[in-house]
Amino acid sequence: MNIAVYSGSFNPIHIGHKAIMEYLTNEANFDYVYLVVSPKNPLKDNICESSAQQRYEEAKRAIAKYPKLKVKVDDIELNMQAPYYTIKTLDALKTREPENDFTLIIGADNLSCIRQWKDYQRLLIDYGVMVYPRKDFNINILKKSLLQEYMDNPQPYVLDISIMAHTISLEERYRHIYKINLINAPLYNISSTEIRNMKENNIDFKKYLM
Repeated sequence: MNIAVYSGSFNPIHIGHKAIMEYLTNEANFDYVYLVVSPKNPLKDNICESSAQQRYEEAKRAIAKYPKLKVKVDDIELNMQAPYYTIKTLDALKTREPENDFTLIIGADNLSCIRQWKDYQRLLIDYGVMVYPRKDFNINILKKSLLQEYMDNPQPYVLDISIMAHTISLEERYRHIYKINLINAPLYNISSTEIRNMKENNIDFKKYLM
């Protein structure tokens, strides 16, 4: 099966997340979405790791309201040791389910900083990403920059691009390049951070929750 791995803090999970998951299974032709609740993002300090189990349970309750959603709330990172690197999670999923193909789902904001991620080159080659739009981020420019980087600097575990061009087919050559696909998922002007701020300021936020 083709599995979309949608990873994040989901603090809280909201209607923007739901729209993306619906798009992935209805429009992007994924068989299933694995919603991976991460205890803590290594690049962010504003999420408490101790709240991971609660966030996981809240995500399960939210998804259960929509039985037609082809989504599994996965606790794989809750059983892993910190730091919670995405490449570790993808490798663990592939080990657990070698028959499935996994693609990471990220927003354009994450694509803009993906060079800070551990083993991001291998992540983009071995698994690939599907990127949904985020306000103030130009996905096409971000993708072009990363692909140009790859062409200028092929990774050491991949054959030199100039040699590949003469010894193997174009299909094989591009099978090893960064896999970055763009999707036109709905753009919601709401974020988990904004919902938390609304809650702190006693502003009604419930309409944004799943």
